[in-house]
Amino acid sequence: MSRPTVTDIFKRAVAIRETNPNADYSAVKSQLLSEFSGNQFPETAFLTIPEYDNIAPEEDWTAGLPVTLRGIQNEDWNDVIHGVIISLEQVENYPKQSGREDDPAKEWRNRDRGIAGAEEKNLEKWMPEELMALAKRSSRS
Repeated sequence: MSRPTVTDIFKRAVAIRETNPNADYSAVKSQLLSEFSGNQFPETAFLTIPEYDNIAPEEDWTAGLPVTLRGIQNEDWNDVIHGVIISLEQVENYPKQSGREDDPAKEWRNRDRGIAGAEEKNLEKWMPEELMALAKRSSRS
């Protein structure tokens, strides 16, 4: 096997969970360790996992990367895999506990909510009425 990336390991962990959703994280970790131990360690230049911004905040889906980095630096597969499992757990559990990040019911994600009134007021001050009407019409479509 060629040198795996952290992304490869994470995707493999996701695949294991998809084929056996009832497996606990320690079982996934054991399977990953058996598959990847003995291989070359991932390069630190590619210390990343696929982005999951639409599911969980970045600080959650990247939570295990410091542990993974330590594992790579110390050449310890246990830490490498443990970091991947931390990120996997966060990605899987965040939607169950908080709902998905892209859920429209999460009003705090609506960045316009706090500034809509001030923006409207400022636009009215300098934008001619016909341009304002055009902008409102085009924003509805």
